[in-house]
Amino acid sequence: MLLNHQLKNLKRPTILREYDKQARLCAAEVRDYVQFLARLIELELIDRQRRMIERQSKAARFLATKSLDSFDFAQIPSLNMMQVLELARGERIDRCENVIALGPSGNGETYVAIGLGLTACQKGLTVRFTIAAAIVHDLMDARDERQLLRLQKQLVKQKLLTIDELGFVPLRKTGAVLLFKLISQRYKRDSILITSNLTFDEWTETLGSGRLTGALLDRLTHHVSILEMNGESYRLAQSRARQNS
Repeated sequence: MLLNHQLKNLKRPTILREYDKQARLCAAEVRDYVQFLARLIELELIDRQRRMIERQSKAARFLATKSLDSFDFAQIPSLNMMQVLELARGERIDRCENVIALGPSGNGETYVAIGLGLTACQKGLTVRFTIAAAIVHDLMDARDERQLLRLQKQLVKQKLLTIDELGFVPLRKTGAVLLFKLISQRYKRDSILITSNLTFDEWTETLGSGRLTGALLDRLTHHVSILEMNGESYRLAQSRARQNS
């Protein structure tokens, strides 16, 4: 009972749960005390890593859990698989570089964005995933409620901010300006990942101003990896594959 109490106070739930079982296994396999302790610490670290990833993923607010391991790169020939896997290593996030995924709707941009965000969470990095129209709506609401500075601080401190579906919904002038200010605040500080169904030349249709679009792209593309995702719809191809299986 004393050991259980001490482990609870030390906040070592895995060791608390496993020590009796591991003691019996070590006795049966004639392992020494060091091996017993090493195994308990290993289990504690593995479980701590799992809990950390769960917390980071929950805080990121992903639409779904999509791993790059299950993404069928063959369905999008224009997408450079080695480029995506290199981005997944996280070194470009450490260097505060950006990623922009461009392609028609349904070509897996969101899937890849979530996959890259999940790998960042697995490395212990803070991530926030949001839809472009949603983040602009939140920024405008925060401004109206005099909470804009607080929200901006929350978004700026994320190591990776993913803005999905830029271009699906035209933004009001005020919203576009607020989005520009947020991206400017993150410029050279932390990474931004943006997905869009529009080419850069068409972003003015969403942002409403050629001047604002130029300034935004200037900041986003200073250090950027561009993922070209053109071709047949990824979702359609996956649906056909399921039907034929």
